[in-house]
Amino acid sequence: MIAVMLVEDQAMVRGALAALLEIEDDLDVVAQAADGREALQRLGQGGIDVVVTDIEMPAMNGLELSAAIRRAHAGVKVVVLTTFARAGYFRRAMEGGAAGYLLKDAPATALADAIRRIHAGQRVVDPELAAEAWAEPDPLTHRERQVLRLVERGRPTAEIAQELSLSEGTVRNYLSSAITKLDASGRSDAAAKARSRGWL
Repeated sequence: MIAVMLVEDQAMVRGALAALLEIEDDLDVVAQAADGREALQRLGQGGIDVVVTDIEMPAMNGLELSAAIRRAHAGVKVVVLTTFARAGYFRRAMEGGAAGYLLKDAPATALADAIRRIHAGQRVVDPELAAEAWAEPDPLTHRERQVLRLVERGRPTAEIAQELSLSEGTVRNYLSSAITKLDASGRSDAAAKARSRGWL
């Protein structure tokens, strides 16, 4: 049996996925979590072979979770299951250690098959999405992404500086750099462009 953990913040979706996977004779959904932090706590107890995770969740998203699993639970495989066919998300998921990237509109049988293949040491990705991802690399630095995420939340420069323990001048420099890289008209446009490409 392959022991699976589902990580998804929408309880109804999580329950539906569990029901679909439990139909399979060789898959056992042994744990469920609503976000990445909860998932990491459960992983500490052991007994998980494959984690199937959404991307956008509170507390810790699926990309952050995937990277944390690679660092602390190297034997556990990660499948990202999302609605977002964004090259930036795909690239970050692969760089973060995920072994698979599937879209939620794929057939249920595709997820079960992907879990089996990934458990066997293979990678499962959409070839078109993979080609697109490596054609346009993410130009943003970690700090630029942090700043733009806070811009998305409507935070003024002073609050961003305080939250990230930076000077306001440094925050303005990061914003200016991101705006230039993204050929954006301003900070909000830069955040929107980065989000649409999956870089946030």
